[in-house]
Amino acid sequence: MRELHYLRPTDAEAAVRAVAGDPDARFLAGGTNLVDHLKLGVARPGTLVDVRRLPLDDIVDLEPDATGAGGLRIGTNVRNSDLAADRRVRERFPVVARALLAGASGQLRHQATTGGNLLQRTRCVYFQDVTTPCNKREPGAGCSAVDGYGRYNAILGASPDCVTVHPSDLAVGLAAVDATVVALGPDGERRIPLTDLHRLPGDRPQDDTVLRHGELITAIELRDSAAARLSHYHKVRDRASYAFALVSVAAALDLADNGAVRDVRIAWGGVAHKPWRATRAEESLRGRVPDEGTVRAAAEAELEAAVTGDATAFKTAMVRNATVLVLGRLAGRAGA
Repeated sequence: MRELHYLRPTDAEAAVRAVAGDPDARFLAGGTNLVDHLKLGVARPGTLVDVRRLPLDDIVDLEPDATGAGGLRIGTNVRNSDLAADRRVRERFPVVARALLAGASGQLRHQATTGGNLLQRTRCVYFQDVTTPCNKREPGAGCSAVDGYGRYNAILGASPDCVTVHPSDLAVGLAAVDATVVALGPDGERRIPLTDLHRLPGDRPQDDTVLRHGELITAIELRDSAAARLSHYHKVRDRASYAFALVSVAAALDLADNGAVRDVRIAWGGVAHKPWRATRAEESLRGRVPDEGTVRAAAEAELEAAVTGDATAFKTAMVRNATVLVLGRLAGRAGA
């Protein structure tokens, strides 16, 4: 039994000060990931700063920006189930609602929070097993997954130090609608594009995100667009529920009157250390009619950088086919 200090501040600024001033402190939100790691011995903080009761649990409409686009500001403590059920999210950002409903179980979605979901740590079996070497858990120890069980390993953006993938479904959905993360730190508030929040492993796999110690996600901001309204999330997994993605695809699509792609956003899950924005595929599709051959070729262009082994060779075909499926569905809806 380890002694833990427990704090429950009444405002976000106090929470930030408490964590920023203590290198062994961690924020506690829904606890669906951190509590597991406490039990496993993966996480060993000296202090838990509970932010669950901070008044950051509203979904509010944003004022129009310079382009006239409205949007939503989602508090970090909004529960996953509440966010997925919100009528505005379902109508204006369906990819986000579908990504949430693809994750975990109903009970966990009632507990898990928006900000906490984005900060999940990998579910790599070696990271969660403290008896095995893991650079993410203990820098310099080595990566057991490189030569071990690799079905869930990354095929894009990996490094010799880490080949794991990011587990969040929500993060992939948000990457496809250009979400912005609002973070509060000791030096004030800053905004981070969701696509820049998570890091590729490089030689520092222990750092999952660009957040500094003590920075607290306070909200997620979404801006309305025609593409966001026509969006979809598809997850491929080993069983129908309560399983992490082998691969997933989130896409948002806007078509011109002639059926050509005016705008497109594609994000892949289960293939990298972060939600992977398929920008090369997006660029290939703009101005073209998104038929099966065109989409398949665009996905192949993105996958030219993929590195696979025997355990992960299936992922290239799987993510390519899932991309064809998702964009085909969206194009069909646009033409209906």
